[in-house]
Amino acid sequence: MSSRLKMTARNAFWSYFSMFVSFGLQFISRTVFIYCLGEEYLGINGLFSNVLGVLSFAELGIGTAINFCLYKPVAENNIEKIKSYMWYYKWAYRTIAVIITIIGLALIPFLNVLVKDPGNVGNIVIYYLIYLFNTVTTYFVSYKYSLVNAEQKNYIYTNVNLIISISTIIIQVIALVILKNFLIYLLVAAIFGVFQKIFICIYFNRLYPYLKEKNIEKLTKQEKSILITKIKALVIHKIGDVSVHQTDNIIVSAFVSTKMVGLLSNYNLFISTVSSCINVLFNSVTGSLGNLVATESKEYQYIIFKRYRFIGFWFFGFTSIALGILMTPFITLWIGKKMVVAPVVVNLLVVDYYMIGQRVCLNNIKSAAGVYEPDKYVALVQAIVNLIASIGLVKVIGLPGVYWGTLIQGTLSSVLKPILSYKILFNRSSKYYFIDSFKYLSAVVAVYGICYSLQKIVMSQITIVSFGIMIIIVVIVPNIIFAMLFFRREEFKYLLSLIKKSLKKKK
Repeated sequence: MSSRLKMTARNAFWSYFSMFVSFGLQFISRTVFIYCLGEEYLGINGLFSNVLGVLSFAELGIGTAINFCLYKPVAENNIEKIKSYMWYYKWAYRTIAVIITIIGLALIPFLNVLVKDPGNVGNIVIYYLIYLFNTVTTYFVSYKYSLVNAEQKNYIYTNVNLIISISTIIIQVIALVILKNFLIYLLVAAIFGVFQKIFICIYFNRLYPYLKEKNIEKLTKQEKSILITKIKALVIHKIGDVSVHQTDNIIVSAFVSTKMVGLLSNYNLFISTVSSCINVLFNSVTGSLGNLVATESKEYQYIIFKRYRFIGFWFFGFTSIALGILMTPFITLWIGKKMVVAPVVVNLLVVDYYMIGQRVCLNNIKSAAGVYEPDKYVALVQAIVNLIASIGLVKVIGLPGVYWGTLIQGTLSSVLKPILSYKILFNRSSKYYFIDSFKYLSAVVAVYGICYSLQKIVMSQITIVSFGIMIIIVVIVPNIIFAMLFFRREEFKYLLSLIKKSLKKKK
């Protein structure tokens, strides 16, 4: 248990350090980008990122399935079996790179359909090809990270990525200031991306020299069968995830405007950054969860999960309130009212963020336990509902319709996944999951209402001073009320004990 916590702490520390540094640089880069190029280029940047995200469905969950299969041989230090899985992984990802290249090139004639009112942004085909190149080349090295993840050494990837990110952003900012050219901006990212991939290959080959060996045992029929079964389930999950998380900007660009994608990208920058900060903590325990599932009873797994989920509620609940209250005032102070979107859209974005956050813990324990099959068709239903609802509603009510569609499918996922998987995971009824969900949601809604009322009083005029006061209120009020509401729960006492231990270590 202690070793799991130590690895989690190390992974979390380096991930957070990387996150804060990267966000600071990204914030500077985004500011320079807006003033040098404008929101139209922001829209193009966001759109093509999502288009290539959709193409990532070709990965089909192979990485997740093999990560799960690696937990046991890594725990047993079975080098030969690790080599077998990694060889399979390598060639699967090279095949995927070819598939994405073909599909990506086939989409070029349809770019004009996806890009609505782009303005004077230059040759969008050239920009798209650079994005495609960056995505495809990633698949030639990304499989190597699976072994690092299985060994609970995520900090290695984090540190490598941080160095490259810092270098890339600094050069991009300099290029923007001097040249004000979007093409050069993209080429800088592509060049540094190539350097990163070359370095990863060299470094990981030295870290795991046995991966270069030619004498590789084939997987047994049983191992292949288990792997293929999980991949089949994950294919459907992947399609659903891509449809839900990567299509909103595409729909906005096609039915509203590409410029609006740029405006929304500023809000998504903050949401994704906060989400990433929290997910760093929760994803850093994935390897530990895999070890937990492999070595502990279901009763103990359930206890740990409840603690894990409570911490998730606290983090995502608190940050949902903070984002809902502070994002628009900050953007107003940062780049002006012209970059603000309607309050209803902001609220929908925040609700979606909270709902996704509440599913993170269950998804992670499911992944660690290899439980993909029971709810595999939920993802497909999500995909269908999301596309139909978002496209149908955007035609009727405009931009908010896209996100109402997203919330509808999110609600389906939040209800169906626990029902289908809880019994398998913990030998318990899912009603306990929903009881806790209701308590947590009620607390967040109530506290948000209090903070919103205080915002109307404090921020009648949006100034730096009033914004600073509101930050203090948002930090203090939710956390105090959450503590008052849940101080009797075992999960709260556990969280408090972790904080006390952390403070003692610092002393």
